[in-house]
Amino acid sequence: MNTIDTIIFDLGGVLIDWNPEYVYLDVFNGDREKMQWFFDNICTSNWNENQDAGYPMAKATEERIALFPEWKKEIEMFYGRWVDMLGDAISETVEILEKLIKTNSYKIVALTNWSAETFPIALERFEFLQWFEGILVSGEEKTRKPFDEIYNLTLERFNINAKNAIFIDDNLGNIEAANRLSINGIHFKSPEQLIQQLKTYNINL
Repeated sequence: MNTIDTIIFDLGGVLIDWNPEYVYLDVFNGDREKMQWFFDNICTSNWNENQDAGYPMAKATEERIALFPEWKKEIEMFYGRWVDMLGDAISETVEILEKLIKTNSYKIVALTNWSAETFPIALERFEFLQWFEGILVSGEEKTRKPFDEIYNLTLERFNINAKNAIFIDDNLGNIEAANRLSINGIHFKSPEQLIQQLKTYNINL
């Protein structure tokens, strides 16, 4: 096994809780089935990810309303109330991050799918985002995970050897994409599971 000298963290779902359900459960009066239909057909994951890759939110909203005018109010809420979808830090993972930094043994950076328009809100809210040696934000780079380009950009920008790095992400597809480029991956499911997975790389916290 190669010696690990770099750890790359995803943010949303690993260190930061973000969930549109925080807004839309109320919008749909607790009707999860109707809310899920809305996410599957109107404000879909693919649509939102397009903004993570740098597409303007106002333009995306306008185009979506043109397609589904009867859902105008609900579509406008997606970015209009985006801040209400932003939950708290996932404190147990933040503790892991802090312990890793304190070992002074690893280069620690972040790679996130996040709109450049909303990322400043997170930067202001979460102090631990200042701890990273660098953060690569998809919306600023006009590409996103799981495309090869964003991983290669991360490796180049932060002078990382793929085989000496671990990438932590809650999206399995993003991990598989990293693996194809020889980056070691941990599919994040919980802070407890992350601690156990790090041990397999001889990283004991």
